[in-house]
Amino acid sequence: MRPIFFLPAALVLCGAAAAQSHDDSGRAWLAGDHHVHSEWSVDWDRSTTPPTPLRGGDSRYTRTRNARVAQRNGLRWMVHTDHGGPGHSMVTRDLAWPELQRARRGVPGLIQFHGMEFDVPGAEHASLIVAPGPQERDHQFTIERDYSRGEPLAPGARDDGDLMLHALAHMRGLSPTPLMFVNHPSRTATAPGAWGEVEPEELRAWHVAAPQVLVGMEGAPGHQAAAAHRGLYRHADAPTFGGFDQMTARVGGVWDGMLAHGHRFWITATSDSHRNLREGGGDFDPGQYSKTYVWARPEADDIMDGLREGRIFAVTGDLIDALQLTVRSTRHREPAATMGGALQIEPGEPIRIELRIRRPAPLNAHGRVPSLDHIDLILGQAAADGSLDMRVKRFDAGDWHPKGQWLTLRWDVKAPPQGGFVRVRGTNTAEYAPKADIAGEDPWSDLWFYSNPVFLQTDRRPET
Repeated sequence: MRPIFFLPAALVLCGAAAAQSHDDSGRAWLAGDHHVHSEWSVDWDRSTTPPTPLRGGDSRYTRTRNARVAQRNGLRWMVHTDHGGPGHSMVTRDLAWPELQRARRGVPGLIQFHGMEFDVPGAEHASLIVAPGPQERDHQFTIERDYSRGEPLAPGARDDGDLMLHALAHMRGLSPTPLMFVNHPSRTATAPGAWGEVEPEELRAWHVAAPQVLVGMEGAPGHQAAAAHRGLYRHADAPTFGGFDQMTARVGGVWDGMLAHGHRFWITATSDSHRNLREGGGDFDPGQYSKTYVWARPEADDIMDGLREGRIFAVTGDLIDALQLTVRSTRHREPAATMGGALQIEPGEPIRIELRIRRPAPLNAHGRVPSLDHIDLILGQAAADGSLDMRVKRFDAGDWHPKGQWLTLRWDVKAPPQGGFVRVRGTNTAEYAPKADIAGEDPWSDLWFYSNPVFLQTDRRPET
């Protein structure tokens, strides 16, 4: 039985200002995907001992094919993340890693990371991203061999949540430090707030244990082309909402609760590509529908830094391709804070929230240029009793200022007395809040983007 975690939420904003201190020269919004499967997501012949890996069992695509398609769909970076299984660490080390080297040579314009879909002990899945370099093969081999839930021959031998904390402690000690994002966190939920294999207490405990390793979750899971169950969220009472996981999509939900209590915890959007819709699957190719944009130089290390520091936004259907969210005091002249960063303020101080977004000129992969219906600026805080206080300010076409491909809007408001955060979402739909996804809906008619937060820090914060 996996333990339930009741660790207190940590105020881990001490590094937030670091997101603002880097030289931005040469940086741009670089689209990517951290959850892509290849032929090395194998099936297993369990009539042998040990089981024999069957190449191409869960995906038929080579890593080079995935890289070429990703680049064609406008991605600048991608993580290869294959499933595990009994002894899969050796499959990764001896077979998949050499194929990664061939993919890097074959598609040199795409920055490709070694990774895996890590079988979380006592839970479900997470994307592991290993920093490129001479240590990448050995680092991943050791993590998978020693900590992956799927690695042992005996099923259930690692179904222990404490082992996840040991795994994070190991990763925290590696140099360079790897990254991890929890995949499809509510896929095993049975209703809104009725959690399955991943519980909010676990997310917080994992993040507190290794805040520079486990830095976020899929806000928009993959499998968006699955006709019957968008995202493969199969429980009718716990679907995705506008393609996004309920932990992210519900204002005042799990993600907002983490942000309000200071957790620097980010969201992404991925393909979870196994088999494309064109070939009878339920997936879009990398970059075809979902993109995670990182503000970074086209260098692996800076992309890793951008993911770690929250310089990222998530979008589906190419609704936008650039986002600048800034928050500044209108009383003092301190520099503005941007996504992943924090603005030091006084309780109730007047602030200006400014958003600039860019609408892509080319057609998206469905042959459309999607229109933007409205944008929500979301201001959240934890009240003195720990409850959430959320404000949503809606903007439509009459409220923003267009200039070419760019739209600009502003909101002048008083900062929450306890501090808090600002985030943004927008859509091509007229829905006030994203509706529960149903079988057969067209994902291309239900597009959303979500920013990551800017934090507002005061000296008055609620006890946690």
